[in-house]
Amino acid sequence: MGHATLHPGHGTYERLVARLNRFPQGAPPSERLFQILRLLVSEEEADLLAQVPIRPFTARRAAAIWRIPQDRAQAALDALAERAMLLDFTQDGETRYVLPPPMAGFFEFSMMRVRGDVDQKALAELFHQYLNVEEDFVRALFANGETQVGRVFVDETALPREDSLVVLDHERASEVVRSAKAIGVGTCYCRHKMAHLGKACDAPMDICMTFGTCADSLTRHHVARRVEASECLDLLQQARERGLVQFGENVREQVSFICNCCGCCCEAMIAARRFAFMKPVHTTNFLPELATDCCNGCGRCVNACPVEALSLVSAHDPHHPAGKRAQLDEERCLGCGVCVRACAKDAIRLKSRRARVLTPANTAHRTVLMALERGQLAELLVDGQSGYGHRAVGALLGAVLKLPPLKQALASRQLKSRYLDRLMTGM
Repeated sequence: MGHATLHPGHGTYERLVARLNRFPQGAPPSERLFQILRLLVSEEEADLLAQVPIRPFTARRAAAIWRIPQDRAQAALDALAERAMLLDFTQDGETRYVLPPPMAGFFEFSMMRVRGDVDQKALAELFHQYLNVEEDFVRALFANGETQVGRVFVDETALPREDSLVVLDHERASEVVRSAKAIGVGTCYCRHKMAHLGKACDAPMDICMTFGTCADSLTRHHVARRVEASECLDLLQQARERGLVQFGENVREQVSFICNCCGCCCEAMIAARRFAFMKPVHTTNFLPELATDCCNGCGRCVNACPVEALSLVSAHDPHHPAGKRAQLDEERCLGCGVCVRACAKDAIRLKSRRARVLTPANTAHRTVLMALERGQLAELLVDGQSGYGHRAVGALLGAVLKLPPLKQALASRQLKSRYLDRLMTGM
């Protein structure tokens, strides 16, 4: 479905949408998007948010931008952080704020707890229309560029013993949990949304995980509850036993979230089915290997797969003409390992992919890669809060973006391989 026809008079909210779309994880304009934003923030708050920098900022900086006294700016920022429209954290002894993207960001945060200040049923219906009926937002989020927001974590318990010893730390959800400085657990946004629509499955609801500064902000404002690593590891195991997929931030360091996704409710899995050919979700470094001589065609793995990468085909057995066996579509497969646990005949094991899947170093690195691929890098790097000489870098990369497609692709590969890791260590 294309963009909805917008009614005149959105004014301030249009400026907020324009601000959201300065970031690679933006939100295409739609009548339903304006309705969502009206539920989440007042017109005055939308006007303030429309002016904030992309990079983290202080109350002093906000007061200067908004041209109001600092105490008023502080009160407005704290009110927005209380509702998780902003994330707040302490750096160098000073509180800083950042406007998260819609997703993964304040869309999820608005449904990660039961709250009475917002009509969550109306919000759920609007989210469903905007994300599941209209196509622009999900396509923009999951199907543009090579670098995506999220990646799948392999089920470590499904790995053969020899592979479990060599899987990298950043590929392990358990390592994300153990290394996190703060952990928060909240309500699953996807299943909470579907519950209001009467369509939720019976998978665990209190299982959405956040880490680090994101978790610290959300738990401080009671959007999520703070938990210890031991409880979070137990929740991971519960999710695996229920056949849920661990889907988290596509970075190697300081992962900010891990969702435990079902195939029926969760946006990432739905997108992986709808846009499989566009690679909307980064896979693991593993693929299932099927032992066809052991497969009895029961179909348990087919039913377990959240992205329909497995199917039943004829076994071509002359002694059993109706016999079936499982068949894998490698192009669709996430490499999550859910099928391994589902198989009662031990006919599936995980093997390493032929080519390794590369994961960005951190959030800043991933954001720059996404901006580069989406033509937004120059604007991102010259944001008003930049203090690392990025204005000159922005001019250089702005020129790169004007190159013909072939030359731009060559420049992009050079930037990715030689430059960005060094640049991002200073951000």
